[in-house]
Amino acid sequence: MRVAVLPGDGIGPEIVSQACRVLQKLDLKVQLQTAPVGGAGIEAAGHPLPPETLRLAKEADAILFGAVGDPRYDNLERAKRPEQAILGLRKALGLFANLRPAQVYPELAAASSLRPELVAGLDLLIVRELTGDIYFGQPKGIRSKGAEREGFDTMLYSESEVRRIARVAFEAARRRSRRVCSVDKANVLETSQLWREVLTEESRSFGDVELSHMYVDNCAMQLVRNPKQFDVIVTGNLFGDILSDEASMLTGSIGMLPSASLDANNKGLYEPIHGSAPDIAGKNLANPLATILSAAMMLRYSFNQDQAADRIEAAVAKVLARGLRTADIHQAGTQQIGTVQMGDAVVAAL
Repeated sequence: MRVAVLPGDGIGPEIVSQACRVLQKLDLKVQLQTAPVGGAGIEAAGHPLPPETLRLAKEADAILFGAVGDPRYDNLERAKRPEQAILGLRKALGLFANLRPAQVYPELAAASSLRPELVAGLDLLIVRELTGDIYFGQPKGIRSKGAEREGFDTMLYSESEVRRIARVAFEAARRRSRRVCSVDKANVLETSQLWREVLTEESRSFGDVELSHMYVDNCAMQLVRNPKQFDVIVTGNLFGDILSDEASMLTGSIGMLPSASLDANNKGLYEPIHGSAPDIAGKNLANPLATILSAAMMLRYSFNQDQAADRIEAAVAKVLARGLRTADIHQAGTQQIGTVQMGDAVVAAL
């Protein structure tokens, strides 16, 4: 299993190194190769996504990604900034399906902004289409119309784009509780009407998975009213961008949340959802658990190593049950530890 390890900037190297320790602890044949990306790529080769890094990512079976972003490069033109590395990887590798789980461990339920009884035991997955929709539809721009300017964007989905993200959601649901809720705005948008029709058609090939539909405004309300009603949510790029961030706050800390971006063959880029946090870089303060859990997702989705993924997730649960916490999830009555010590604890739990 060839893994391209791209630590990136800020806390990226610290958290990725702990995830690599966990992978190496497992009895698996994993080959890890590291390359610079983001600000580190600019330093090494003058570009946020150096050609050698992109080559390694293309040749690998999966990519373990840390975080990019460094204020030292904020004055560069947009195409040369560290954040462009992740966009370049998505485009070059055809990563169209974003999987973002939101899971609340019982010990962390009190950290949520919602009442503990609403989120304790929460385990949902948002599947977001990543390469279409209003973000990429053409035409778009700003133009003059009479005495004023107007901005315009095109919301666009082809049937094949909807069909392939639907299949990702149904397959993911088969690993879970076999329920998919498709989120759209079919009462207003023609794009969503097509989306709903194709989801319904595709569901006939997955008779063992229950499909329901929900308007996006209702879904946004239900996520804070009764989030545990959901298993898998599948939606487009715009709605998924908003809903996945809303769901992340249900858990209390973005330091706990992994993600995956997959291509048509389940090759994926796996990363924590948080940023590079340069203000705490090098201080042994960052929470590595989201990155460690991203490594578990990598084993599950790209390598079909469900048992190994289960072991990592169980080890994380065991560490939390012992009361060990990094600063972002520390509460009274628990023991605060650093990045390396949290990695030590997960490795020991394995």
